Amino acid sequence: MQYDANGALIETRIPGLKMVNRGKVRDIYDLGDSLLFVATDRISAFDVVMPNGVPDKGRVLTQISLFWFDLMADWLENHLITADVTTRPELAPYAADLQGRSMIVRKAKVLPVECIVRGYLIGSGWKDYRATGMVSGIRLREGYRQAEKLDRPLFTPSTKAELGDHDEAISLEQVAEIVGQDRADALRDLSLKIYCTARDYAETRGIILADTKFEFGEVDGRIILVDEVLTPDSSRFWPRDRYQVGTSPVSLDKQYVRDYLETLDWNKTAPGPELPADVVRKTSEKYREAYRTLTGKSF
Repeated sequence: MQYDANGALIETRIPGLKMVNRGKVRDIYDLGDSLLFVATDRISAFDVVMPNGVPDKGRVLTQISLFWFDLMADWLENHLITADVTTRPELAPYAADLQGRSMIVRKAKVLPVECIVRGYLIGSGWKDYRATGMVSGIRLREGYRQAEKLDRPLFTPSTKAELGDHDEAISLEQVAEIVGQDRADALRDLSLKIYCTARDYAETRGIILADTKFEFGEVDGRIILVDEVLTPDSSRFWPRDRYQVGTSPVSLDKQYVRDYLETLDWNKTAPGPELPADVVRKTSEKYREAYRTLTGKSF
């Protein structure tokens, strides 16, 4: 296992296990009948992985995903088998590093679409709207302000880029061309239902869920939720008491890192710049705050 100077887990190495993929955050291993998902402490922004990580980030991501999986378990099928790595003898020697940040999951055929839902007009959606009056090709009414709640949540899918590339917005019709009309409709409906369920719950915790993205896969012909869900990496969370229309609200996510990077003379291509210690510390605090606020539990 490779840790950086701040104690962030940057890279995993598990002898004897085949690595399926090393993504922006997750290292995925083949366990034969299942997969091991390890959420490292790597952090990416603008689709570039930074050279140093954020301590405990991977554990926060995993624990928040587990919270949402449990909250929606009665109607939403997901890929989780167990989060207890000690159930697998081959992982026992690495349990101290893996436990709390790992999931053993079912193998699924991952659908090649990022399923994004926007409930508020911010980020690239706000830039699109200001330039064209549309978001991902969807025409919106005039008069929206930055960070304003949309009249209805929008399903704005994108391609799934390879590491180092950028996702590209696509229409529902283009999703249908990729996965078929029935699957496209199912992805839209599931994404909107998950978003609305999470949005309503988050509001009871004083949190606004501005937007989020999901990934889905197929197991035995059924569409299931895979990867992480509704975490600070895949979602934009705003504390309601600090929310103000017309501004870029304070976020409990990696927007803090993005905002810092925007101050640099950096072209947003690899390699990414080293993050200063204070940016790492404050980002780690925001991840922990997101967990505490959403779940009501201490991290």
